[in-house]
Amino acid sequence: MEAVDPPALTRRALIAAGAVVAADGLVRPYAALARLASPPPSAHLAGLTLVSSGLQAGSGQPPIIARSVWAQGGAPPAVAPEYGSVKLAFVHHTENPDGYSAAAVPGMLRSIYEFHRFGRGWNDIGYNFVIDRFGRIWEARAGGIDEPVIGAQAGGYNAYSTGIAILGSYGAQRISAPALAALEHLIAWKLSLHGAPCEGHVTVKVTAKGAVYSRFPAGARVSLPRVAGHRDADSTDCPGHALYGELTSARHGASRLAGSPSRLILQPLLGEGGAPTGVIGSLAQLGGSPLAGAAVAIQQRAVSHRGQTVVERTVAQASTDNAGRFQVPLTLTPVHGRVTALRAVFAGGSGAAGGSGASEASGDSGPPGASACVSDPLELAGQASFATPPAPASQPSAAGAPPHAA
Repeated sequence: MEAVDPPALTRRALIAAGAVVAADGLVRPYAALARLASPPPSAHLAGLTLVSSGLQAGSGQPPIIARSVWAQGGAPPAVAPEYGSVKLAFVHHTENPDGYSAAAVPGMLRSIYEFHRFGRGWNDIGYNFVIDRFGRIWEARAGGIDEPVIGAQAGGYNAYSTGIAILGSYGAQRISAPALAALEHLIAWKLSLHGAPCEGHVTVKVTAKGAVYSRFPAGARVSLPRVAGHRDADSTDCPGHALYGELTSARHGASRLAGSPSRLILQPLLGEGGAPTGVIGSLAQLGGSPLAGAAVAIQQRAVSHRGQTVVERTVAQASTDNAGRFQVPLTLTPVHGRVTALRAVFAGGSGAAGGSGASEASGDSGPPGASACVSDPLELAGQASFATPPAPASQPSAAGAPPHAA
């Protein structure tokens, strides 16, 4: 990726920055100037390995730097990751000193990993993603950027959230304009991918694991913003007063980018005696409109190297009916002590960013641009092999970071 020189700060540029602020209706002159003074994120991505999910939900996947770049052959997770769901995103700051250079970031991430892994005793770095002040997004915890990896970033809520940390300390200082733009893009993609909106609230139950950090007791049902600050749920000042004040803007920005997300549901189809004989599911926009004639892939997850390598293999295909429903027969052979993890994947509707991976939408398939999404994982205990001939293997997610969970 070719580096781009930063634009010169001329008097005309200063006037243009002021015009941008006025047009946006936002009192962020320093942020507008920061856009002009800093090289674009692409300049800081030159020579770095990126990881791709192949799923362009929302406004599309932003560039995400592979975990291997900062881990540099070390920093392995203690164990394989666990998977839950993603109903909301927590925003954090890392409380590192500000003013760091781009070249210093990998070492800073390794230090955070060391503290979380050996100081805290967690299985991996706590956060799922980290954003630096240059607007670069880093894969943090291992397990797959497009998977609902359970981290250790919000005690009592890790099982149904993703954690995004901004590298630095933001008690008094606002995050940079590139970091804010990256945060909005990542939230729009990640929440849309898992069928969740970027605005509004969701009610979740505080889990016993990690509840000691929560502001609410274990078992309590708590309403939280879809994009929450760490302090909304746990007893902490994180993500800092200044960054917390940016979250309203981040929610609005992410929501504009997300467009019209869809939600995909996957459940087991049970036969006589309760044995699974396949899967059933449904696909609809968040507003409830079903998506008909949509191609859905059923994928099986395979994890190795403690989550540093994750492959989702397509084992069956389906197409939704006029009500947005689908059914796939799968003959499962029990294997003692094994768990099969399945998910359903919709690559996007006609005209969507990810539409090339989906069938052409029929006339009643809903509006064009329906967002790609994946279902919550479906785990079938004791079922590991399929009699149905598998389709060609899907691209590996190339996840390589330890999970951000205890």
